Amino acid sequence: MAEERTLILLKPDALQRGITGKIISRIEERGLQIVGLRMIELDDVKCKEHYSHLVGKPFYPKLVEFMTSAPVIALVAQGAEAVKVVREMCGPTNARNAPAGTIRGDYSLSTQYNVIHASDSLETAKKEVARFFADVQIFAWNRELSKFTAAEDEK
Repeated sequence: MAEERTLILLKPDALQRGITGKIISRIEERGLQIVGLRMIELDDVKCKEHYSHLVGKPFYPKLVEFMTSAPVIALVAQGAEAVKVVREMCGPTNARNAPAGTIRGDYSLSTQYNVIHASDSLETAKKEVARFFADVQIFAWNRELSKFTAAEDEK
């Protein structure tokens, strides 16, 4: 099983509510390794690039208004099947449908204000990581705990 990297954005509502640390802790406690982390402000151009598949939707202007209202925490998580693992941890986009125990199920009741974005496929993850991180902002480091989160043949 190959290690994957995935992009996670902790949205403005997560920052405003002071729950970013709790969410990051959940990601690390699950066994994923943080290899990139930064706080950034999105602008209209970056939103249009990131949400290009939603540009024509009626809710798009409100989405941009929300995503540019405060900084976001962008992070790259790495681990076995990281994309799938993080998506399952997040729960459905409509947080009202997210089960308790998922990030959205525990911290949100909204589709737009759902505290977190996660890449939906390995192909998308590669594009999104490159969109938000230069190569020099991603760090390869040996986390000793990793040997206890997955057997060698599972990595």
